[in-house]
Amino acid sequence: MAAALAAAENRQAQVILMERQTRVGRKLLSTGNGRCNLTNLHAGEGGYHGNNPVFAQYALSQFPPEAARNWFHGLGLLTVAEDSGRVYPYSDQANSVVDVLRFALEQPNIQVKLGIEVEKVKKTPNGFRVEAKGAPVECDRLIIACGGLAGTKLGGSMSGYKLLRSLGHSCTKLRPTLVQIKSGWAGCPSLKGVRANCRAEILHNGVVTAQSTGQLQFTEYGLSGPVIFEISRDVCQGGGSWACRMDFLPELSNEELRRELERRRETSLPVSELLTGILHNRLGRVLTQSAGLTPNASVKDLSDWEIGQAVEAVKALEVSLTEPMGMDSAQVTAGGIVTAEFDEKTMESRLIPGLYACGEVLDIDGDCGGYNLQWAWSSGRLAGLHAGGIL
Repeated sequence: MAAALAAAENRQAQVILMERQTRVGRKLLSTGNGRCNLTNLHAGEGGYHGNNPVFAQYALSQFPPEAARNWFHGLGLLTVAEDSGRVYPYSDQANSVVDVLRFALEQPNIQVKLGIEVEKVKKTPNGFRVEAKGAPVECDRLIIACGGLAGTKLGGSMSGYKLLRSLGHSCTKLRPTLVQIKSGWAGCPSLKGVRANCRAEILHNGVVTAQSTGQLQFTEYGLSGPVIFEISRDVCQGGGSWACRMDFLPELSNEELRRELERRRETSLPVSELLTGILHNRLGRVLTQSAGLTPNASVKDLSDWEIGQAVEAVKALEVSLTEPMGMDSAQVTAGGIVTAEFDEKTMESRLIPGLYACGEVLDIDGDCGGYNLQWAWSSGRLAGLHAGGIL
């Protein structure tokens, strides 16, 4: 949509947007838990990945987060920025973002074709022949903006990769990112739905490979939530042992927590309630069990060593990781079409003149928190402006 709107700024250009689904922007409706975290004010400072993440810098510099906010404002969308830099529609509804884009597409030189799945693209002497069920489309310039494989239930597919590969482009290995991670820890099922603030570290063969602080959510199968999404890239890719170490009170030192728990020995609480008032009740009970404490014993009878075990469980709980959830559950695809085969200043193919690609179909993925949508707007707009002959 961003690419089509940019190309249509050339009023002489005739733009056709072909959408596989029965409505545009379906994936947008699920982003940000239905709120649509449409950009992040820090997205121009980094936070992107791929074999060559520098590829993204030019597009982001030409259309940075504030420019995206202003662009959306021009389309009729009011936005609000959180302290974290995350930007949401003021309405707190993702459909507001989809609606302003949908209405903006209603222009004389834009034709939107819904429910059209492109099956083949062929290079012709005058441009391209796009074949789908029904009449084929002839065009002189073509933008592949199909998104990635992630979120297959919402429309993610292999189509963009297949079309570009059929035209001679190459693709890296595709993997899920911003995704839940499965764990073999027995405590997960009993904590299903519990949310907690924590500092989480990913360990591979005992070495920390990623860390972040934020909200974690337990699922029946493992770990989820923003803090997990942020460190899920490349987890359980390759052999060796993988684990997640969690500190559920990152603001307190071990000694501060120890003093608080020692003070509780003056009460007649059962051990199962040792962490009541500190953590979610269910989480507190599971952690005391993980520390090897007897639930029905009395807190006043805990030894110094047992208090230390409780501190360790709260400040450094380590659970095994088995695998990430699949592409169905992932928010973003890591990997994609090799960026070296495209010009980062135009998004045009270096192999086939007149062919452009943008967004998640390329080997660029961003951090959790609006980075990936900002890449969609920036790269889509850059591709559209060049394909539309404006730049």
